[in-house]
Amino acid sequence: MNSELLIGVLALQGDIEENIKATTDALREMNLKGNVISVRYPDEIMKVDGLIIPGGESTVLGLLLSLKNGLLNSITKVLQDRLPIMGTCAGMIVLAKKSYDKVVGNKKQLLLGALDIEIERNSFGRQYDSFESTLEISGIGNDFKGIFIRAPNVTSTGSSVQILSKFDGKIVAVQQENIIGTSFHPELSGDPRMHRLFIELITIIIWCALS
Repeated sequence: MNSELLIGVLALQGDIEENIKATTDALREMNLKGNVISVRYPDEIMKVDGLIIPGGESTVLGLLLSLKNGLLNSITKVLQDRLPIMGTCAGMIVLAKKSYDKVVGNKKQLLLGALDIEIERNSFGRQYDSFESTLEISGIGNDFKGIFIRAPNVTSTGSSVQILSKFDGKIVAVQQENIIGTSFHPELSGDPRMHRLFIELITIIIWCALS
């Protein structure tokens, strides 16, 4: 690890700049030195202390991962090395082991299979059904503004997965060791606490590796 944290936001599609800002705000609030950069090449992925896979469209995201030379292999490698990763909305879908669409069923999209969950895509409706709701999130509080846009929901979890939040009885945030996944878009909330939680995870994993 360098003296300063280096956190990457996968810059293939989705809320890239919003995640960079939210992570930068979180670092500042935590009085931690660090840089947040967009990453899109294998060598960049291998240098970061943590990686955010932002929301967007999960099928397109999976396709871009498979087309970019070496990018899929590099992300698979850092997952095997327990790099801290946070996936929001589409990012969580791509990290999952299983996914199906509420309307059309199994789309046979590329999944990284690192997060032991099954996901129902578009569980809360299509784009015009987007909404906001106050969430209670473990480790954060009961006043986080969740922004749901074509949001998925976690329908089942493996034994190593911790449920961080539910909305209307549906699982909308989880953690499995070095991976955090959310159905909602914390980067759009104006509240950096979800990104602070991710940075805390990064620092814990680095500390454990060095001790």
